[in-house]
Amino acid sequence: MRFIHTSDWHLGKVLHQRSLLEDQQHALAQLYAILKDTQPDALLIAGDIYDRSVPPGDAVCVLDDFLARVSLDLALPVVMIAGNHDSAERIGFGARLMADRRVCIAGPMTAELPTLTLTDAHGPVVFHPLPYADPATVQLAQPYEDPRTHQRAMQALVAQAHARTPAGTRSVCVAHAFVQGGTESESERPLSVGGSGQVEPSVFDGFHYVALGHLHRPQDAGRPELRYSGSLLKYSFSEAEHQKGVSLVELNATGAATVQHLPITPKRDLMRVEGTLEELLSQPDPAAKQAYLQVLLTDKGALLDPMAKLRAVYPHVLDLRRSAFLDVADPSLPTRDAVRGSKVQLFADFYSEVGGGTLSDEQRAVLAEVFTSVQAEEDAP
Repeated sequence: MRFIHTSDWHLGKVLHQRSLLEDQQHALAQLYAILKDTQPDALLIAGDIYDRSVPPGDAVCVLDDFLARVSLDLALPVVMIAGNHDSAERIGFGARLMADRRVCIAGPMTAELPTLTLTDAHGPVVFHPLPYADPATVQLAQPYEDPRTHQRAMQALVAQAHARTPAGTRSVCVAHAFVQGGTESESERPLSVGGSGQVEPSVFDGFHYVALGHLHRPQDAGRPELRYSGSLLKYSFSEAEHQKGVSLVELNATGAATVQHLPITPKRDLMRVEGTLEELLSQPDPAAKQAYLQVLLTDKGALLDPMAKLRAVYPHVLDLRRSAFLDVADPSLPTRDAVRGSKVQLFADFYSEVGGGTLSDEQRAVLAEVFTSVQAEEDAP
């Protein structure tokens, strides 16, 4: 049994005021080509289909078009679940109608979740989609005692899945969860406060493969058959070094899983560059000129409209930072006099940058008095 495992598409994502929908369509076109080329037995989508619970209309159209092509043109079974970014009801719309096309969708939490059984030369494989749900929602839908934690809620759902799997049958779980030991990224929305949203890898014991969603870095969750495929694209600059893609999984006759990472090439990469403004403008990186960019400038003095200058060379700069202003974690905070002094120097650098020349000592003294006076007014009760 061979299937493609993917997750965390976040359709409709906006990064620094830039819509990524066109980039997502480009990535989905590659996924469609992978499906045609590898001819798997199923496609598994492990949640966070949309970036928010009320997705924009054009994002809904992108999903509709992709699922229609996969189901109608390729006749490929699909298993899809809601993630914590999704509205479970919106993901689950039309699920009963699509079930006849072997499109198995688990959106809202229900007392009895759907399953999909497929058969290969070695017999049946049961797919169990477990949509994301907080413990309170699981309690309302399932006839169990109060789960209280994500760990106990997932245990309840897994127990139900195992009870519905015939003895000796290979089984696959599709879930959206934070498994302990996984590596996080900045773009993932926490499932809960203080780590109580995490679940132990042992919760999923008994499945031959667990297709996980939520964490954006492609990675195993303790063992190879417990895997995050990672997000479709890079969705924060903390993911700049990630190698995005999908997982091609094959189960043998005994249920042992082998996993191959298949890369997705973005329409426009997400990169970080660092240097002085002059260095970046005079020695541009060709790859960076085409990428969505976060720039860290190491200049210490004032700069005149650095963003405009950078965008003349790197048109897709999304985020600009100054290393001189990022040292906020230093426990030795500057004194007020030091802050005033730095303001005077910043103004002096700016004055020089716009062609005003060099400030005299007398001018610096006047500026220091002005900053002191302004600070006193701000501090006055």
